[in-house]
Amino acid sequence: MAHKRPACAVEAKYIKELLLSCQEAKKSAYCPYSRFPVGAALLTEDGKIFSGCNVENASYPLSICAERTAIQKAVSEGYKDFRAIAVTSDMEDDYSSPCGACRQVMREFGTDWAVYMTKSTGAFVVKTVQELLPDSFGPEDLQKIK
Repeated sequence: MAHKRPACAVEAKYIKELLLSCQEAKKSAYCPYSRFPVGAALLTEDGKIFSGCNVENASYPLSICAERTAIQKAVSEGYKDFRAIAVTSDMEDDYSSPCGACRQVMREFGTDWAVYMTKSTGAFVVKTVQELLPDSFGPEDLQKIK
């Protein structure tokens, strides 16, 4: 999906809100197996924020990441145009980075939106979905089949 503004155009007030929201979402993480809580906050094109946390399951493959939780909440409420997502965990020395599955789910909704990867200290780096998943496969590729 085409996005009208470049990913870097997220206003400071939204960045701050995303960072706070993902930290708050992390508090709800259900992670008794990995003990690795993750929170995510997703900004829609019109400024609404959806948060999510990781939810583990004793049948490990049925667990879901925070990023996908936030995206699925947004989509289930009718939102499909995203500007940014912020991700956090308890890591102090490294930035919280989305897994490959989450990157592919993000890609479903475009390539030119921002991914804020944070440390527990509040420091962050930002990349686009395109930078995190170059040469990706997306919905438009299905149209290439004849």
